[in-house]
Amino acid sequence: MARLTAAEVPGSFDVAAKDYDLLVGLNPGYHRALRASARALGLPRRGAGMRVLDLGCGTGASTAALLAVAPEAEVVAVDASAGMLARARAKPWPDTVAFVHSRVEDLDVRGPFDAVFAAYLVRNLPDPDVALRAVRGVLKPGAPLVLHEYSVRDSPVSTAVWTAMCGLVVVPAGWLLTRDRSLYTYLWRSVLRFDGASALRDRLRRNGFVAVRSRPVPGLQLGVVHTFTGRAPGQEHS
Repeated sequence: MARLTAAEVPGSFDVAAKDYDLLVGLNPGYHRALRASARALGLPRRGAGMRVLDLGCGTGASTAALLAVAPEAEVVAVDASAGMLARARAKPWPDTVAFVHSRVEDLDVRGPFDAVFAAYLVRNLPDPDVALRAVRGVLKPGAPLVLHEYSVRDSPVSTAVWTAMCGLVVVPAGWLLTRDRSLYTYLWRSVLRFDGASALRDRLRRNGFVAVRSRPVPGLQLGVVHTFTGRAPGQEHS
């Protein structure tokens, strides 16, 4: 079985898009965890006029999480997979939501933004540093960035939990739905290879973000999924 590379991931998501919502629906805490990370942006519920960039929006789960915490914000949702975007666009959305087909590295959006949210994205990028610098460039001074991301490398226990989850649930369920294990074995391996939480915090600082912090997302994936927060430089925050 051929191993996927990061550059091939958007095309694989094109194929998997039709079953993606069903698969993530098997995780009872998936949407709740996204909303928890979206709240870390600190957006006001009455945020009319605020512009939020939703990177790696997929079929719209992260977009829905953002609207749950900031229902009046304008959300520009971006993904590199045309198949995932087609699924997202087919859902009902308010007029304040727009979907854009673009890679993060060459963002085709009009900035600046009041906040950026990226769920399960950075780990899948061919060059995370280039992408993070592009993201920093479209944020207003002092504006928040939140990454919602798998990170297990700092913890042998979390690594073992992740491997067990993939072996018992993620890969078998993906195969049952798509008859293709490649994307789901890529998911397993990509998380094992990706930055630990401390390394990802350092990566954010290295690419110009300030006030960088992280915390594990509570629930079934405690220690496996984390919320990473940071800000664009240029304005003091407590």
